[in-house]
Amino acid sequence: MLVTLFGLAGAFVYGAADFLGGIASRRLSPFAVTGIAAGSGLVVLIAVYPFVGGAWSAEAVLWGSISGVSGAIGISLLYACLAIGPMSILSPLTAVISAIVPLSIGLARGAAFQPIGYAALALALVAVILVGFVPEKDAARPSLRGILMAIGSGATIGVFLVAIDAAPSDSGLVPLFFNRAVNGAIMAAIVLAAFLVARRRTDATARPDEAGRRAGLGAALAPALACGVADAAANGLILAGLRLGELSVTSVLTALYPAGTIILASIVLKERIAPLQAVGLVLALAAAAMLSLA
Repeated sequence: MLVTLFGLAGAFVYGAADFLGGIASRRLSPFAVTGIAAGSGLVVLIAVYPFVGGAWSAEAVLWGSISGVSGAIGISLLYACLAIGPMSILSPLTAVISAIVPLSIGLARGAAFQPIGYAALALALVAVILVGFVPEKDAARPSLRGILMAIGSGATIGVFLVAIDAAPSDSGLVPLFFNRAVNGAIMAAIVLAAFLVARRRTDATARPDEAGRRAGLGAALAPALACGVADAAANGLILAGLRLGELSVTSVLTALYPAGTIILASIVLKERIAPLQAVGLVLALAAAAMLSLA
């Protein structure tokens, strides 16, 4: 019961974090958003560490760092595809892929599905087809670029879950420290390099619109910071679920995070989805729930 509670709570908070990250990425580079979120998330983890604790070890540092690299790639791709939109379509696609990756690794290690697990995988495939390929003219149809980004994001988020699960059980928040630190360092390096390249180009042509750039940064900063806080909270909930239960169960419960994104996208952005896409979304969430029983 606690595993389910932590998994579902973490999924909903992840969905809120992804919505905020997608909103911020419409005004600021997804790399910059990911870096800002990593920084605010690290501050949250430092604040709560005295109450949670965790044993420091080379293994915890290693797996935390690996999760930081995979998380940096996965979250950047996720925010980028959510910025392209539609959020209500690409978020579930990412979720299904992120669930399949840990489950596949579990199978490679010798784990076996119940029949419901194989049925869920088939259902997930049908859901992806319904979500991504709808003939209606006014449907919120994703681009090929957005779909490819969502698939890449889901795969690397799955690797993130595997890495966090592999950290020692007594490591507490230590892997998440290095996850945030490595994540932020990678994003800072990318943003700095992009800034230097852009500055050279503008120096050779015309001065950038400084006022417009500052306005964009100001509008993106609040959701980016809030995204980091929500993401850190979700990571803590998921870590608790992984320590109490199995990787396969927690990873699939985590894959229900599009519910939070879809709810916020429909309320705030008024995104419309076609009836067949709605069926696909329901099937995707049903497949994720079924996989938790596999």
